Amino acid sequence: MNQRGVNVRMNESDMNESEQKGQLPADTGENIGLAGEAVDAIENLSGVHPGYRRAHARGICCRGFFRPSGLGMEFTEAAHLQEQQVNAIVRFSGSSTDPAVADLLSPAKGMAVQFILPEGEVTNLVGVTVPVFFARTPESFIDIVRTAHRLRTGTLGPLELMKEIVSHFTESKESLLAVKRLKPPASYAESQYFCIHAYVLVNAEGRKQPVRFEWVPESGVRTLSAEAAAQQPDNYLEDELELRFKDEPAIFQLIAVLGEEGDATDDPTRTWPEDRRRVDLGRLHISEIIPEPEGLVMDPARITSGMLLSDDPILSFRSAAYAESYHRRTTER
Repeated sequence: MNQRGVNVRMNESDMNESEQKGQLPADTGENIGLAGEAVDAIENLSGVHPGYRRAHARGICCRGFFRPSGLGMEFTEAAHLQEQQVNAIVRFSGSSTDPAVADLLSPAKGMAVQFILPEGEVTNLVGVTVPVFFARTPESFIDIVRTAHRLRTGTLGPLELMKEIVSHFTESKESLLAVKRLKPPASYAESQYFCIHAYVLVNAEGRKQPVRFEWVPESGVRTLSAEAAAQQPDNYLEDELELRFKDEPAIFQLIAVLGEEGDATDDPTRTWPEDRRRVDLGRLHISEIIPEPEGLVMDPARITSGMLLSDDPILSFRSAAYAESYHRRTTER
């Protein structure tokens, strides 16, 4: 396949020996400065909640393992996509920046997975229940969040806000429509999660294949009616998981959607055509709730050998943003 137009780069880690092994993008001064602006914008919008993540603040961690199908070996040398089973940490969450928000009031949900590879190395995938992001670049992300803040301070009404977003941030349209279509999930384990960024898989011959990943629940997607959702307690998704794990694990299929020439790898606000080839990479089995491990950061730009970051500016920016959020929440304790 001709991959002309797919710009990729190997990212070298500068972590010290006490940190977990993995590949991280080099944080440029520009990204570091923008990360501070982005976290400031989020805090101005929703306030500071000491000790919590600046996004997806409320969450629950689980233990599991990933059993690869072996079909990924054609496309990559990544250790977790070969034939050996690896352990995993999974964090389910709401999208709100406020940890006190009830499950029902945080429409989009997240599932972040950290694969524990040999010799302590890790690699992450972060998924959400909408297929695209609302911003194409770090700069537009900051602008959109600041616009939302203007609504909170009373200078824009809901209709005026929507008009401004449509006229000035047309990149957000697909994401806003996806959120609007969301129905309350019946379970974290019965939701589909989209890893909205493109990555590049590299096989033993050096062939590069752009991909997007999806987590598909083996039990199918199930939602609640408005009447049923209104009767749920604030923590109903966590309660449902606790009950589920007494009888069975939650199982997800990891799907790689293979990009073709012309498919955007640098724009997380756009989907790829529905007819793209889909490859079953394996099954994630999640079996129990655990306390959140100390220092857990689900950075989607932390990748392993056999994978590259695409030219998506939001993806490479997220390392700096996650580091800024982590620094603030740990120094606030």
